[in-house]
Amino acid sequence: MSLSRTGGNTRATVFAPRIDALLRTYRGSDLFRLEDDTIGVAGVDLMDSLLLSRPANDEERPTFKPVQGRSVPRTDASALMQAVSADVRAALKKPLGDSVDLTGKWPHVAHVYLRDLVFGRESFRFRVLVDRRLELTPKLTWMAVAAGTAMLGKPGTEIPLSNLAARVLNAETYDDRRYAMYLYRRVAAPVCFTVSALVTNALWLGSPFDEGVPNRDILLEALRLLPPSWNILRMASPEYLAVDDRIGPKDDILMLPLLTHRDPRLWDDPDTFRPERWAGLDPDDQPGYLPFGHASERCWGRHMVMPLAERLLDIVRRDGLVVSPQQTVGKVELDGLLEVAGVRMVRR
Repeated sequence: MSLSRTGGNTRATVFAPRIDALLRTYRGSDLFRLEDDTIGVAGVDLMDSLLLSRPANDEERPTFKPVQGRSVPRTDASALMQAVSADVRAALKKPLGDSVDLTGKWPHVAHVYLRDLVFGRESFRFRVLVDRRLELTPKLTWMAVAAGTAMLGKPGTEIPLSNLAARVLNAETYDDRRYAMYLYRRVAAPVCFTVSALVTNALWLGSPFDEGVPNRDILLEALRLLPPSWNILRMASPEYLAVDDRIGPKDDILMLPLLTHRDPRLWDDPDTFRPERWAGLDPDDQPGYLPFGHASERCWGRHMVMPLAERLLDIVRRDGLVVSPQQTVGKVELDGLLEVAGVRMVRR
């Protein structure tokens, strides 16, 4: 259990047992064995050396790893990133709007808002691919992809298409369209997942915020304490043996920013939410701070995540939304993204 203290509030964050055990057992450690074939790493210098020893391979690129055995060329990845970046830029130009109601359970409420903001109210075949419920099992995702691929024709012109959806519909063959539909899910959903998780975590850790605290610092501190991307997996590789002889030839490596972000050797008062610590600090040059991955291979979406998260925080702060005073315990499950589930947001 972790306590967050700020603004006179004390809330308890209860981590899933596996995450709680990592924090209790290995914080402050450099290298440790997690499984017979898995080494955990939380030492800053060692993590740096391992990540520099070789680039990520195709299976280690979360968004662009192979789709049912079909590799994703860099040209396809680049084109998809450009398409979704254009959609995000267009979304950020829209006015905040006075009729937005973001009360209710987060991150779901925030996720729906972001989906509609960035990708519009386009046809069901695309909207379903950004649904949070598809995370329950990969089979649901493939069912949604197959159903959307089988739909004939293009939506009517009365429904504007996002740049990303237009790219999917330009695929000529069934197999190409199915491949493109699945990549739509891979590219579109993480934007909404990550931003909604990040802002939910920030609100849980710190709302209500003092007026003078910038959104940037609030988000950077939330990314430190509850980084949505909390681990970096690398498959067994001969390069790692040369870095540290405690690593065996068949050992996968699980690097854990979750631990470096709370390492008392790197941070003062590491378990306390203190956004003011970021005044004057450069997050890209802060030792042990890897919310968007290592400097050698930063997450492709970070330049979209932060502006969207700041926009969402602008609305929350403008409308006086806070975590319900009746909710004092938040749970963090062992999922792909680290997020506090079911946070009830109410008007202050």
